[in-house]
Amino acid sequence: MTSTARLLVQCPDGRGITAAVTAFISERGGNLLDLEQHTDPDHGEFMLRTVLESTEPASDLGAAFSAVAERYDMRWRLVDADRPQRIAVLAGRNLHCLVDILYRASTGDLPGEVVSVISNHPDASDSAGHHDVPFHHLPVDAEDPDRQPRMLGELLDRLDPDLVVLARYMRILPPDLASRWSERMINVHHSFLPAFPGADPYRQAYHRGVKLVGATAHYVTPELDEGPIVAQAAAPVDHHQSVTDLRRVGADLERMVLADAVRAHLQDRILVKDGRTIVFR
Repeated sequence: MTSTARLLVQCPDGRGITAAVTAFISERGGNLLDLEQHTDPDHGEFMLRTVLESTEPASDLGAAFSAVAERYDMRWRLVDADRPQRIAVLAGRNLHCLVDILYRASTGDLPGEVVSVISNHPDASDSAGHHDVPFHHLPVDAEDPDRQPRMLGELLDRLDPDLVVLARYMRILPPDLASRWSERMINVHHSFLPAFPGADPYRQAYHRGVKLVGATAHYVTPELDEGPIVAQAAAPVDHHQSVTDLRRVGADLERMVLADAVRAHLQDRILVKDGRTIVFR
């Protein structure tokens, strides 16, 4: 019986790295399905992603590959591509991104399983229930504002998802929580920042006569909205469109961009170097 694995590699650039990886796969009786590589000349860094079939489980392949990795000073991971990854979604009152993620996961468009929807508002309960996904309501306690993020952190630790998705979750996460989920937590927001911060950015943009509306999905870091960018998109707008029209365009872009970023993460197509992402095709 064959299984599928994905191997991601980062190491100092040098000769023979790709040959060593492909030779390892061949010598273990594996079949190479896909390979893409990138060299960053500014940092002298080599990056590679490959997908392979093998009769060996990923754990055994990983143990054997460690000798190759040590030879080239690699940072690497080899994962079982057949195992569905677990997703926890944090949602607010704007549900368009949540509903889209739930639908895409239920239809197989996203290669993962949503195991929980978590929100500080009850609004997302019906959407989660429609897809038979457990819903956790964690309201904010005005008298003890640290309680809600503490409970959120404890819940995520218990759920142990592979990825946490912020689907228009409008609470600022504590730095320690963002750090614990480094490169395993994705957020989405409009791309007007830093030009139009604060409330109602689309109205601000409308009054400035913007000609592009955009959305950005990025990994969450302790620095608010400054994490490594995974996916972006923009659409042209003009003076014929109202504030409501701009919000609709923005919501459509947010759905698309967030889904693209989540898909790339679940397919192990992202490597991060010095705060910059390499997203393989």
